[in-house]
Amino acid sequence: MTWRVVQSMKVMKHAATFLLPPSHASSADVSMTYALVVLNQHIPKFTPLLWSHAKLKICADGGANQIFDGMPKLFPHQSPLDIQHRYVPNVIKGDMDSIRSEVRKFYSDMGSKIVDNADNQDTTDLHKCISFIREQTANSEQSSLCTLVTGALGGRFDHEAANLNILYVFSDMRIILLSEDCLIQLLPKTHKHEIQIQPSIQGPHCGLFPIGGPSFGTSTTGLNWDLNNSEMRFGSMISTSNIVREEKITVHSDADLLWTISLKSRN
Repeated sequence: MTWRVVQSMKVMKHAATFLLPPSHASSADVSMTYALVVLNQHIPKFTPLLWSHAKLKICADGGANQIFDGMPKLFPHQSPLDIQHRYVPNVIKGDMDSIRSEVRKFYSDMGSKIVDNADNQDTTDLHKCISFIREQTANSEQSSLCTLVTGALGGRFDHEAANLNILYVFSDMRIILLSEDCLIQLLPKTHKHEIQIQPSIQGPHCGLFPIGGPSFGTSTTGLNWDLNNSEMRFGSMISTSNIVREEKITVHSDADLLWTISLKSRN
């Protein structure tokens, strides 16, 4: 019965072409619109690449410090001031308890919109930024929107847990959490999923696991250890340290799953 239901679902396709130069992005990704949220953690080396894909760049509070300090380090042979002028966020949003005063003034003078939410302590800065992105995106464009988030992984575990929770709070939006080493995204149970692997930059290690509740039936293709209508739950079996075997992975499940895959180091 579960299999028949899954078979009737629409297919959601995923491809991490945002990790490739725009000129190398596949034709299947042309209709995708990207937003970028930078949190207050070390920025990955590929942040300038994400920046080049994103139409909307938002720094969550102290994420502005990370862009201001971190971007010049990625271009050691260029003037730091030139780099700081080149990478200016459209919006800086949050409770403003982390951004340095000189960074706030610099970006304000450069035209960044400063949205001070110090009066709202009930949600995280990432939650505030995702809500802002949703509000700024027309309903007709929601299905083609993908939000990339840097600085969401690493550091304090309670921060990581809050960031993972955002994937569930906004489960109807495509949100991808990124670190130097991996990405994580939610695969909603409302769809079948086809994941196109970019072998030059992704893999081979990957994992699938439910957090919001158990899965009583998950099936995959393209993995070294495929699942065949398998049950997964915390306290029992979950799929970790798996290996991508093919360039297209399929996932069918009766539960929302987190998908993670390693990212290859870059010089």
